Amino acid sequence: MSIRDIAADVDRWREEGEDVVLATVVRTWGSGPRGPGAKMALTRDARITGSVSGGCVESAVVEQGREVLETGEPKLLRFGVTDETAWDVGLSCGGTIEIFLERLTDATYDAFRSALRDERAIAKATVIQGEFLGQTVVIGDSGADDLTKKARRTTGESNPTPLGDAIAEAAGRALEAGRSGQVSVDEHEVFVDVELPPPVLVMVGGVHVSVALTTMADALGYRTIVVDPRGVFGSDERFPHAGQLIRQWPDTALKELGLNRSTAVTTLTHDPKLDDPALEVALPSDAFYVGALGSKRTHEKRRKRLLERGVSEAELERLHAPIGLRIGSRSPEEIALSVMAEIVAARNGMLV
Repeated sequence: MSIRDIAADVDRWREEGEDVVLATVVRTWGSGPRGPGAKMALTRDARITGSVSGGCVESAVVEQGREVLETGEPKLLRFGVTDETAWDVGLSCGGTIEIFLERLTDATYDAFRSALRDERAIAKATVIQGEFLGQTVVIGDSGADDLTKKARRTTGESNPTPLGDAIAEAAGRALEAGRSGQVSVDEHEVFVDVELPPPVLVMVGGVHVSVALTTMADALGYRTIVVDPRGVFGSDERFPHAGQLIRQWPDTALKELGLNRSTAVTTLTHDPKLDDPALEVALPSDAFYVGALGSKRTHEKRRKRLLERGVSEAELERLHAPIGLRIGSRSPEEIALSVMAEIVAARNGMLV
């Protein structure tokens, strides 16, 4: 559960004039039901949205959250879970879960809502243990065309301290990596909460693999875009399930879309007139994944062409080709499965 998942309820409560406490998982055991960054929001009358533990400690979080609403002082909660308790709530082992409670401020929440609306990445670094408990710095991308290179920084509603620059740097590093997590900054424990735009899958070529891949990507929460200037392939009849259908030449379409680190690009046509121009745009971009369909022999010819067109060796090293994980796939559906598996692995940092 991220800010994105609970935003609708929080918006409604704020419109009603309710104060809101935000509970965030900042550390947990390896097999915990909610990972770092998972969130629950609650009000004084115990209305809740989201989840931080799958139910096993949330009643205690609500009680502590009410106290935070009264005092305004943030809290770091630690819950030890025995093996017996873990099994009771459906876990495989016991351990420790840490949850940070804080009143949700207008400055912080408005920054996140703006980033969600504009589909920009944003990171919030908060001191969860130490002298400056609760100090928050928010860093967001300046815009979709220049991700991470120009940062916008706002410091919450508390007064800046000498620690501000240090935790801003920690937030920037986490934003660049695209990962939430806990770090130590000048003997203070800081949790950096990263919210990325929803993932996007761009498929160049309205081929049979794209038909199956669109369905799989949609089920996994990806916004799907099919690009094909050929009307017979890029048709509404073939892709009624696609999020967006663009009938332009791929290089033009990709430049207009703007590729960021939440974007995966696949070229699937086997036609150099379509695939090569798309790769020229995608490989130097911030897209987290770029893959091209074709055999090893086809890829060697592709490499030669792209090098002649000015694509660098370093950029070509980013290209996943032949595309997809090796699972012996043959049918369009099996190929789509192998491609989607590789994309998910890349987004989760699991590809070597």
